[in-house]
Amino acid sequence: MDLAYLISSIFTLTLVMDPMGNLPVFISTLKGVPEERRKKIVIRELFIALFIMIFFLFFGKSVMTLLNINIVSLSVAGGIILFIIAMGMIFPGKANFAANPEGEPFIVPLAIPLVCGPSTLTIILIFTMREPHLWSMWLLVVLCAWLVNILILSFSGYLSKLFGKRGMLALEKLMGMFLVTLSVQMVLEGIKKFLSN
Repeated sequence: MDLAYLISSIFTLTLVMDPMGNLPVFISTLKGVPEERRKKIVIRELFIALFIMIFFLFFGKSVMTLLNINIVSLSVAGGIILFIIAMGMIFPGKANFAANPEGEPFIVPLAIPLVCGPSTLTIILIFTMREPHLWSMWLLVVLCAWLVNILILSFSGYLSKLFGKRGMLALEKLMGMFLVTLSVQMVLEGIKKFLSN
C-alpha cells in the first residue's frame, strides 16, 4: 500500500466532505436542539452517512454497470460537480439550510446531502471503479475521512467560537481553492482516458 497515495486519497475525500464548510450549517440546523443532545445527533447522523458511503463503496460499481456509466464519464462529471461546489465555497451564495422541520433533524439535511452528498459518493465511486482491487484501502480511506469529520463536527460549537466567523470563512475559501485544483485534474484525467481509448 502506497502511503503517499493513501494520505492523498484521505485528504481528497475529507476535502470533498467539507467538514469545515459544513460547520455553520450544522450549528444553524441544531440551534433549536438542547445542547446536551447536539453531539449525540451529530454522531448519529455521521453513522448514517458512513453506512451509505460503505454501501456505495461495495455496491456502487454494480449500480454504475447497471446504468451503463463508465469511469471516463464519471470522472468528468465528478470534476464538474466538484468545480461547482468549490466555486460555492469560494464565492458563497445565499442558500439557506437553516430551515428545517420542527424537532431533531433526521438524515436530511445533515447526513444527506451535507456529509454524504453527490460529490462524496462520486469520489468513492471513482476510487473503486479506477482500482477495484484496492477495496481494503478505499475502506480505510472512507473510515479515516469519516473520523476527521466526526472529530470536527462533534466539536462544532467549540471550533466556531475558536475561529470566529471570519476564520471559518477563510478556512472554507482555502478548501475551495484546493477543490478547484482537484476538479480540474479530474476533468483532465477523464479527457486523457477518453482520448487514449
